[in-house]
Amino acid sequence: MLKVIDSAVPVACWSCSVAHNDATLFCPHCSKIQPPPGSDFFSVFGLTPRLNLDLPELEHEFHRLSRRLHPDRFARAGENEKQWSLADTALLNDAYRTLKEPIHRTEYLLKLHGAEIGEEHSGKDRKDPSRVPADLLEEVFELNMQLEEMRLERTTGEADPVLQASLEQAKRKFDGLLDEVDHDLRAQWQAWDEGDIAVRQSAQKTMVALLDRRRYLSNLVRDVTETLGV
Repeated sequence: MLKVIDSAVPVACWSCSVAHNDATLFCPHCSKIQPPPGSDFFSVFGLTPRLNLDLPELEHEFHRLSRRLHPDRFARAGENEKQWSLADTALLNDAYRTLKEPIHRTEYLLKLHGAEIGEEHSGKDRKDPSRVPADLLEEVFELNMQLEEMRLERTTGEADPVLQASLEQAKRKFDGLLDEVDHDLRAQWQAWDEGDIAVRQSAQKTMVALLDRRRYLSNLVRDVTETLGV
């Protein structure tokens, strides 16, 4: 079951004036729709922020809330309630899209806790040697050479089956490395969810590094895929 949490900032319902959790979409006393909460995505679903989620239950709650927020239910309501149904629906959709996807959920939660994640923090140039994971330095150098050669061949209408096979093999390897990163990330989830502050800090540092590696590998796979045209 979803774990409901209490907000540290109670607010009064606009309709019944009873104080309630400021993260809720509906007043628990009179059931009236509320303005979009300014809380995090987890709170929209009444969840304690964590990485291991019950995804079937999350989906069930998403559909339940979506039905309650449907604009047709507010056709005869006041203008504020009509606007809130649209805004709350947009917030619910954003929250669901983020939390249902493991990598997006991990990035989102770590950002909530101040982690700097994304290409704007790790650099965007895949060919920058300082950005290449040390264990992949030689392979990435060779891969870049092969990609440039393949692109040149495509412009001249030539095709080298050996080069094609080599790039396909490289893609399979990097796909496998991505799977390893995802496995390592999931191994850190329990440490984050159940650990104390020190354990969480260590897990956060590890996950930020893994996400950076994953982003780099994903860019490699994308470049190879685009070059191969598969």
